[in-house]
Amino acid sequence: MEIKFSRGLAAIAALVLLALCAGPACGQEYPNRIIKIITAAAGGGSDFIARILAQGIAGPLGQQIVIDNKGTGVLAGEAAVKAPPDGYTLTVQGGAFWIGPLLRKTVYDPVKDFLPISLIVREVNILAVHPAVPAQSVQELIAYAKANPGKLNYSSPGVGSTTQLASELLKAMAGVNIVHVPYQGNQPAISAMMGGEVQMAIFDAGLIAPQVKAGRLRALAVTSLEPTALAPGLPTMAASGLPGYESIGMTGIFAVGDKTPRPIIARLNQEILKFLAKPEIKDQFLKSGVEMVGSTPEQFAEAIRADVAKMGKLIKDIGLRVE
Repeated sequence: MEIKFSRGLAAIAALVLLALCAGPACGQEYPNRIIKIITAAAGGGSDFIARILAQGIAGPLGQQIVIDNKGTGVLAGEAAVKAPPDGYTLTVQGGAFWIGPLLRKTVYDPVKDFLPISLIVREVNILAVHPAVPAQSVQELIAYAKANPGKLNYSSPGVGSTTQLASELLKAMAGVNIVHVPYQGNQPAISAMMGGEVQMAIFDAGLIAPQVKAGRLRALAVTSLEPTALAPGLPTMAASGLPGYESIGMTGIFAVGDKTPRPIIARLNQEILKFLAKPEIKDQFLKSGVEMVGSTPEQFAEAIRADVAKMGKLIKDIGLRVE
């Protein structure tokens, strides 16, 4: 009986230690070595956000944070998924990370293989047209497209891009025939619109606003449900003839592996939200063309689920696939 009792105590002690490792104590000990953030190519939006975030939270966490750049969001996801679920490999990603697997086969599952930590920013797009297009509003553009099926073209930085999906969502909701013309990257696609090769496009506000200000393009509306400080005075597409239309970009940070201890997720979320609460950081993001958000892990996860459901249906309906 005594032996059984001592064995029972040993078992209970082991369970307590295990619980502590997975509980607050684990979060208090974290981190004790360098943290790595894997993200897309250097110079891109995700890289910019990752570097600002790393600089902001490295001090409070007491550890160096290094950035590891890969070519695309999908490539970054494929590299990150190989890391252990210990909170020392994170990834900053935009929509291509969770939409990409709907378009092509990937080695990772964005829902099962990663844990959301926080949404960081949202990117609002602008629907713009070449000045020669006889439309001053979304309603006039839809009316013109319906009266001239197949006459309008829209550009995008490539098949399967978020820009293409935003335009295809417009087509589906408005019931119009507008032809897709893909280019190799954002700048060629925008230049094509300015040159009149295509008549319209939906692009990130930070890319479109300077061309609108210079008079090279005409902005009709923003793609968020509410007006945005990124494009003061512009109406939303939802309030301009397409009720319910919304197509925004989201960029956030994830931990690798669904077994990452929750106290570590909570610690990271806490430090990130403290950093994002600084007014100067909000202004810095706004000047770069994005809106700072911040969220709980649960809110970010729900936003991803909703986006995957909406875009998954669109992708299926139009039969889009990237090989």
